[in-house]
Amino acid sequence: MSHPEHPTTRVLAMLELLQAHPRIRGADLAARLGVDERTVRRYAARLGDLGVPVVADRGRHGGYRLMPGYRLPPLMLTDDEATAVVLGLLAGRRLGLPGQATESALAKVQRVLPAALRDRVQALRGTLGFTLAARAPAAPDTGALLTLADAAHRRRRVRIGYRSHAGATGERDLDPYGLVFHSGRWYVTGHDHRSGETRTFRVDRVTGAALVPGTGPAFEVPAGADPVAQVTRGLAAVRYAHEVDVLLDTTLDEARRRIPPTVAALAAEAGGVRMTTRADSLDGMARMLAGLGYPFTVHRPDALRDHVRALARTLEQQAARRPPAAP
Repeated sequence: MSHPEHPTTRVLAMLELLQAHPRIRGADLAARLGVDERTVRRYAARLGDLGVPVVADRGRHGGYRLMPGYRLPPLMLTDDEATAVVLGLLAGRRLGLPGQATESALAKVQRVLPAALRDRVQALRGTLGFTLAARAPAAPDTGALLTLADAAHRRRRVRIGYRSHAGATGERDLDPYGLVFHSGRWYVTGHDHRSGETRTFRVDRVTGAALVPGTGPAFEVPAGADPVAQVTRGLAAVRYAHEVDVLLDTTLDEARRRIPPTVAALAAEAGGVRMTTRADSLDGMARMLAGLGYPFTVHRPDALRDHVRALARTLEQQAARRPPAAP
């Protein structure tokens, strides 16, 4: 682990190491920081002068540690780290993360920045443009979101209160497989014990969430479970009229480079890659397939073949056009 030569940077690096370890030997600190142990003692004294109580324990098992119960400031950011945080918050707001929480976080970060850096970050914020249109957030309850994330991580069943699109409310037990953020909304997918199926729920409609006690060992996530694909397939089924199934003559890696999971599901099989998706317009699907540049075989719908032929005739007509003769 290397650090720049500036002593202040090394003092802050030592503080980070002390936060990460209950106790760390002086020799280990010296090695991590690239200095000798005498310099480590000087850095410990410097931290003490700054109000950070560093305890030096002597003896064979001695070392350095922070005084028990001491609460460090929540953030100590370098210029690069502060800029990354601000950019992340600005991008998150554009994607549809809750505006109030984003604005308050931005205000707190900027309030603790040094004046010179604060002015530069403010200039960045004022001049930054996005090609992605802003999305109206559908903010979930933070407590419910964190409970669902914890349950998915630990593979524990959770009981949620849920409000349907029609406004009906009820409870259900869910084995959550994962969370997905898509187009300004949070979704959770998993095994719904009421229906016995894998279902997707909007987290902003979850009115409460709690781990279910006494449900035995952690549940097993089925092989091949893909929360992102589950969400995008579910949304496509609601929005788009046509089910599309096409075999692409290419490799799975190449197809994945061209076709994101939000557009279609991809699976390798003999002869190529099976692409399944839904489409509102078969004309648009024909143009997409032509634009990919791969040979393909349409499995369904048969009507897609007619749209591919129509596109081919249109392209042939365009290719036959000639510019007008010069006068």
